[in-house]
Amino acid sequence: MVWGLFPLKEYIEERAVEIANYIIERNATVRQTAKKFGISKSTVHKDVTDRLMMINPALATQARAVLDINKSERHIRGGMATKEKYLHRNER
Repeated sequence: MVWGLFPLKEYIEERAVEIANYIIERNATVRQTAKKFGISKSTVHKDVTDRLMMINPALATQARAVLDINKSERHIRGGMATKEKYLHRNER
């Protein structure tokens, strides 16, 4: 696979596909995926949005849809986490 002027390393292609499958199968967030694969959130995002589009556009579109849903819901999860934090704080 060619990425710009340079060939894309095979392991990067494989990682991008693995990441996309992980996100789709588990409805995983970027943060969860980064932790699972031991890479940065930026790398997860770049693999799914840029690199995967060159390798497998259909898979990239599916993964991107999951990430877009997660992004639209993140403020809700954050609020729930804060609520949970203060509920447990008052139990002490």
